[in-house]
Amino acid sequence: MDINNTIRDEYAKGTPVALIAKMVGRHSSKVIERARAMGLTHPNKNNINKVERTIEAMGIDPKQVDHGWIKTDEASIHFRNDMPKESIEELLADCVTQMKKHAPKYTAFKREKITDPHLLIIDVADLHIGKLALAIETGEDYNIEIAKKRCIEGVKGLLTKASGFPLDRIMFIIGNDILHFDTPRRTTTSGTNQDTDGQLHQIFKEALTLYVQVIEMLTPIADVEVVYNPSNHDYMSGYMLAQAVEAWFRTNKNVTFDTSIRHRKYSTYGKNLFCTSHGDGAKHADMPSLMSTEHPDWSNKENQFRYVYLHHLHHKKVTKWNSAHDTQGVELQILRSPSAPDGWHDRQGYCQAPRAIEGFIHHKEHGKIASLTHYFI
Repeated sequence: MDINNTIRDEYAKGTPVALIAKMVGRHSSKVIERARAMGLTHPNKNNINKVERTIEAMGIDPKQVDHGWIKTDEASIHFRNDMPKESIEELLADCVTQMKKHAPKYTAFKREKITDPHLLIIDVADLHIGKLALAIETGEDYNIEIAKKRCIEGVKGLLTKASGFPLDRIMFIIGNDILHFDTPRRTTTSGTNQDTDGQLHQIFKEALTLYVQVIEMLTPIADVEVVYNPSNHDYMSGYMLAQAVEAWFRTNKNVTFDTSIRHRKYSTYGKNLFCTSHGDGAKHADMPSLMSTEHPDWSNKENQFRYVYLHHLHHKKVTKWNSAHDTQGVELQILRSPSAPDGWHDRQGYCQAPRAIEGFIHHKEHGKIASLTHYFI
């Protein structure tokens, strides 16, 4: 099918734009754009943009209106403004273009042998790129730029605090509501409306650039293990983002990835056994038994230090099972978030937890030996 010819013929017949869009498999807005580019005028043009012209007459930019009511003496009309959105294909194509432009040839770092190695865990929990908070409503501003700035500042702060430890590995935990919303209508995956800053394609690109920047900051220090945790705000786009980050570093021998959709991820380091998860799924009290059945080496004495790192709640909580004196059981931590409360959280009173990014130092033989926190005042 020649799309341009079809649009030209159907315009001449006066076929409604919505029907033409179905014929050519395009959005109505794309049909109108093509028609304008060809210099075509629809016979019923006075009716096509009546809503748009009415909104403009009120002094309002139509592109800033998602939906509304127009009431006249003749009728009361509810309308939806189907603003042009980037399709998934367009979004992925843009990511591929970015990767081709970047297309780095990463040279593997030659590491000096470390006699007393340590692992640094960096966990930027619940960053929520795309969240909007206004100080006039919540007492604190938060937007895309603040989120990015806090991430970089927090990672640098943890690296400074960890500089006294000889590191042979860094575990960088990603996901965990990195994106604040998951649909063009600015809702979470399940459809909950959010206070937002930016469009879906915009926050995706911002998060991709941010993750690339952080990983490139970490690799000169030690080899990086990237672990992705699926989450409730961005279950779909967060997974796509993790795949894009992994593809970006596909030639880098100093970075490994676990970006599967599995909700609970397991990893080991010496005698340490880790489980990371967003925290919105299994009950916290069930995590030790899940770890014991899901990880084959649970009972191995080599995995005698067991840790569960969770997110989602934006505040600190530590629970220990059978961990007293020199008997090591399971330690579960819910981590703080660097993001500010939005209007809903502020109204509910969920606004008193410190804003922070946390990290942990683990020794191969002695388990966790240090907890690091970078606060945002």
